[in-house]
Amino acid sequence: MKPMFPRDDAEIARLDGLLRFEGEFLAAGLKLIAGVDEVGRGPLAGPVMACAVILPPGARIFGVDDSKKLSAKKREVLAEEIKSAAVCCGIGTAQPGEIDEVNILRATFLAMRRAAEALTAAPEAVLADGPYIPELVPGVPQKNIIRGDSLSQSIAAASIVAKVARDALMREYHALYPEYGFDANKGYGSARHIEAIRRFGLCPIHRRSFTGGFAVPPEC
Repeated sequence: MKPMFPRDDAEIARLDGLLRFEGEFLAAGLKLIAGVDEVGRGPLAGPVMACAVILPPGARIFGVDDSKKLSAKKREVLAEEIKSAAVCCGIGTAQPGEIDEVNILRATFLAMRRAAEALTAAPEAVLADGPYIPELVPGVPQKNIIRGDSLSQSIAAASIVAKVARDALMREYHALYPEYGFDANKGYGSARHIEAIRRFGLCPIHRRSFTGGFAVPPEC
């Protein structure tokens, strides 16, 4: 049977390319390098969730890539492999009420900081996805990378774990509020979701600040 993820020379070369930024920190003698990424900035409902992952120095996780490029099945398989291989993983969230209170950008930074704080080993360096992420671990060197989930294995690994964890949470919310289709749309503004908001109003996990322009009845 064909393996889900190749382990040939091309894949090894691809992963070596994804270890370039980690290599810069390793060359400076820093070994515990945390990759940090978030998921869920754009949905109308649910939290924004972040993950921080520290992988062993030089470790290769075959198949790791930007979570958006992978099928749900591949993400689930990789998430388990990442968590098994990792020195540690941390998850952080910012809830819909916090998003409405401080805005989505600040809430994203809050979730990323909480993910880093949830690590059980103290990172010696941080790689973060995005151009202007504030310091996530006080006093620790940090490199912010635009499209980091496509350029760094550690950030890509974090993106996968965060995506799988948030998708699982939205399926749990679907059981509570099935009319919105959270199992399929994960809180994003699909046509069905928007129509459900117009018909039933907002449920407790909706972001009030994300519903401008919708004609909605009172909260369900």
